[in-house]
Amino acid sequence: MTRVPYLRREDAKESHKPLYDRLEAERKVPTANIFLALANAPAQLDAFLTYANSLRAADLSPKLRELAILTVGHATRSSYEVAHHQSHGLKAGLTEEQLAAVADFESSHLFDSTEKAIMRLAKESTLQVEVSQETWRAAAAYLTDRQMVELSLSIAWYNSGVRIMGLLDIDLEDNYPNPFPNS
Repeated sequence: MTRVPYLRREDAKESHKPLYDRLEAERKVPTANIFLALANAPAQLDAFLTYANSLRAADLSPKLRELAILTVGHATRSSYEVAHHQSHGLKAGLTEEQLAAVADFESSHLFDSTEKAIMRLAKESTLQVEVSQETWRAAAAYLTDRQMVELSLSIAWYNSGVRIMGLLDIDLEDNYPNPFPNS
């Protein structure tokens, strides 16, 4: 159960209602629990949305971005992150089979060398923070410097999201299946 209340539109001050309009225009409806929890700090939620949107508008391929995000989610066993980003992954061109294989991407034939290099970078950064030159160079062989910075920012951003969800104990919504049902 979350450690802060989920603030819905009806709970908000009148001056904060435009933030809910923005959430409904830019994100899925019904509004995800993470945003309802972050609504306790409206100025930070507004900036959070702006930054998250800038990552989605990046030059980096949406498919590679979602593979990196899903890898972060699996590496941290974040049910919330994986559940929410599986649909984004499908929209970006991943298959159901690939979604099911993210956790074991190294041994999967479903990912090409570019995808595996990006996933290795995301996993190593998530689990070890420091990334080896070998891992960096392997991913950088496929991307521009700009895309590598965008990828780095995305990996770091979604790692921070996992930490936020853990600290606030954000509940996975009932309409999302738990990808780690035994945890």
